[in-house]
Amino acid sequence: MAEKNLTSLFHDQLRDIYYAERKIVKALPRMARGAQSEELRMAFKTHKDETEVHIERLQKVFEILGKRAQGKTCPAIDGILEEGEEILEEYKDVSAIDAGLVAAAQAVEHYEMARYGTLKTWATTLGMQDAADLLDETLQEEGKTDELLTALAETVNQGALETA
Repeated sequence: MAEKNLTSLFHDQLRDIYYAERKIVKALPRMARGAQSEELRMAFKTHKDETEVHIERLQKVFEILGKRAQGKTCPAIDGILEEGEEILEEYKDVSAIDAGLVAAAQAVEHYEMARYGTLKTWATTLGMQDAADLLDETLQEEGKTDELLTALAETVNQGALETA
């Protein structure tokens, strides 16, 4: 059995977020199609493009680690994305759908920010500054996406309230 240490934990969690990002990139087009607000639809499309870049960065981190880029099933992101799918189904054609989609998207963003923040810290601790820089770049983008979603929430929440 391989030794369990911070490096193996880093690799394990890197596999987790790699799986998550690949699932997210597949979910974003469905979320965009379900959104009523054009602004929200465009935000999902833009974030899909960013997520593809995040996947490329993760592949570079795997290279730095000397490992093959491979995901590991992440029940947490599966559950978060499943909740988003439920919103799409249960609130289809209802004005509150955008408010629900923003909430679902923010749950995804917060998961990603937690994971990237931890991975960045571990990469720094392990002396992998190039990896830490790549992870930090993605962490900063995830934070900006969360801020955008918060701003969008103010609009879509009001719209959902006015037509309730």
